[in-house]
Amino acid sequence: MDATTNPVFCTIIPPHVFDRLIEAEDPALARIARRTFVADAAQRTERRLTTVLGAEPVAPPAGAAADQPQRTVYDAQHTTTLPGHKVRGEGEAPVQDATVNRAYAGLGATFELYLKAYQRHSIDGNGMPLDATVHFDHSYNNAFWNGTQMVFGDGDGQIFLDFTLPVDVIGHELTHGVTQHTANLTYFGQPGALNESMSDVFGSLVKQYSLDQDAHQADWLIGAGLLAPGVHGDALRSMKAPGTAYDDPVLGKDPQPATMDHYVTTGRDNGGVHINSGIPNHAFYLLADELGGKAWERAGQIWYDVLTGGHLGTQAMFKDFAKLTVAAARARYGDGAEYQAVQKAWSQVGIPPA
Repeated sequence: MDATTNPVFCTIIPPHVFDRLIEAEDPALARIARRTFVADAAQRTERRLTTVLGAEPVAPPAGAAADQPQRTVYDAQHTTTLPGHKVRGEGEAPVQDATVNRAYAGLGATFELYLKAYQRHSIDGNGMPLDATVHFDHSYNNAFWNGTQMVFGDGDGQIFLDFTLPVDVIGHELTHGVTQHTANLTYFGQPGALNESMSDVFGSLVKQYSLDQDAHQADWLIGAGLLAPGVHGDALRSMKAPGTAYDDPVLGKDPQPATMDHYVTTGRDNGGVHINSGIPNHAFYLLADELGGKAWERAGQIWYDVLTGGHLGTQAMFKDFAKLTVAAARARYGDGAEYQAVQKAWSQVGIPPA
């Protein structure tokens, strides 16, 4: 599938959060939110131009080992010029900048999950080098995948901390690259919410894999550790209990629904892609919790089979994805516990996959 069909610029912090911050009583917070919003808009335009003009092909270095990532971390030095100054390459020793080292480690953790659990060699399945830029702009309150690389802001220190802190944020954004090179889900409405959900699912699995946690040990939070002290919340999203990740006077309340009964119809956020992703997120959590054990094994394998199997259309709706996961569970595991658990999980969120 042509990875340039849908020119997606994917950020971890959704627009509805900035809508709140721009209206904050603290003028400094409002100013930072506006600055981040403007920087995002510029990068989104650049992503569209890259799609029209064509990006340079990215291939692994000659002689690169198939079981090793090819990581490069750059420092934007608080500018918006990408990729910036190279500060650490593959196999090089840690540097004094902890942000650089976290980005490097997060790229590696994501590469390892995909390789060890699903035999996928990097984001594109063909050894694509993993590039990341840190220290983007001043007090930039976001992290994003721009179609070719990862970019991290330092946060403002009042609402958000350094965006390299949660490894699942890194896994989330890199998974947008996996989706780009596989199902290439349109970034709007339910297909866009599925796109976001894929990133939350595999971002969470990157964290669980790196911590060697089973489904019952995992916190199922996306972005835990990203919110600054004093913010009333635990994370950006909760797969276990969508709608409960934060409830803060400045940020507002987590708007994610857990079931179709509370599906949000909105023109913002590309049709609510970061909001309604809570529904398939919760279905995955319910499946993983029902099956127990390591969530990247049976539950994650079913989701991965659908994402990469070639049958998931770019305009897929929740019910389409649900049916495909049931079929994938049956194809891989037969009519046993996995097949039954997938059907049960989707029914619990209001999407019976009949």
